[in-house]
Amino acid sequence: MYRSPRYKNLTDAIIRLTSSAICGTDLHMVRGTLAGMEPGTILGHEGVGIVEEVGRNARGLNVGDRVVVGSTIGCGYCHYCRGGFYAQCDNANPNGPQAGTAFFGGPQPTGPFDGLQAEYARIPFASVNCVKLPEQVSDEQAIMISDIWPTGWFGADLAEVSDGDTVAVFGCGPVGQFAIASAFVMGAGQVFAVDKEESRLEMARAQGAQVINYNEEDPVSTIMELTGNIGVDRVIEAVGVDAESPQSGPVGEVAEGQFQEELDQVAPETNPQGDLWVPGNAPPQSLVWSAMCVKKVGVIGVIGVFPPQAMVAPIGAVQQRNLTVRGGNANHRKYIPQLVGLTATGAIDPTEILTQTEPVTGAIEAYEAFDQRRPGWIKVELNPAA
Repeated sequence: MYRSPRYKNLTDAIIRLTSSAICGTDLHMVRGTLAGMEPGTILGHEGVGIVEEVGRNARGLNVGDRVVVGSTIGCGYCHYCRGGFYAQCDNANPNGPQAGTAFFGGPQPTGPFDGLQAEYARIPFASVNCVKLPEQVSDEQAIMISDIWPTGWFGADLAEVSDGDTVAVFGCGPVGQFAIASAFVMGAGQVFAVDKEESRLEMARAQGAQVINYNEEDPVSTIMELTGNIGVDRVIEAVGVDAESPQSGPVGEVAEGQFQEELDQVAPETNPQGDLWVPGNAPPQSLVWSAMCVKKVGVIGVIGVFPPQAMVAPIGAVQQRNLTVRGGNANHRKYIPQLVGLTATGAIDPTEILTQTEPVTGAIEAYEAFDQRRPGWIKVELNPAA
């Protein structure tokens, strides 16, 4: 049954969603690798819509404004928000300043806040978390700017990508695709893209990346060979806790069952239904590869989602090779205005990543296809009006 959102604070706004989307992070909640979901919580943290109601202190908005909503929630005035670290806001998460990132459609430790896969949504601190859209930017373009493009840009920023750098991106889902695009915009000379799904690798190749299928070849030895045994300058890890080990190729037999202890730790309660909602079997796999293929004194930016109980990392390689590892939840509001501008000018068209559009009433079927990593299902838009 539809629950109409209500104001809780004077800084709130109510928006009518015109576009939403399914993200890989949503699957973490369904698979059990991000625990603590409260029954009845609406999923979804990507949204574009029209402002329908405005609280008295949401002073930057008017009824009728068309906006994109950032996935993570910030107040805009605390020490962290003022420094651009909106994902570490002291005030947004009702569980307290040390509770971590608040975002839409997440488990109890993140708020919880009802998400954006709905007809209407309440947006807290709305003047901060809603960014107005020019008419040149379509809903399909804007939904990419709600989460996955700023997250990919954040990954390239964390990895400190600059002119001439050689970069490896682990994971070629939608965030990984935007990490590739962002790395090139920031001046990368070469980008290696690592995944096992051919449809994802083909999209990465179309962007100009050099692709590596880890089911066919060892990604570490291949990257070292292609970089003169130096390694890449920067790595963007865009996989996270649901990483999968190789099922074939030179690494497959070695990797089988290697990370069972870590899997039991990060996903102790899962509810698979046949082939559905099954977590990846190698939570730290991409982090291990990242530490092995980056050059000495290289930088790794981690944007793949890992829950608090994920405690395993290749710390030995990090310490012995003087590596810098920077990670976090994306500070969406920091990047969204710039990305809206790039889209409005035609510099980049983010809809090239959008491969499927489904009515919101078909969300369950879309979740199933996305969960099973079916070929071609790179990103799924949901249309609340359909």
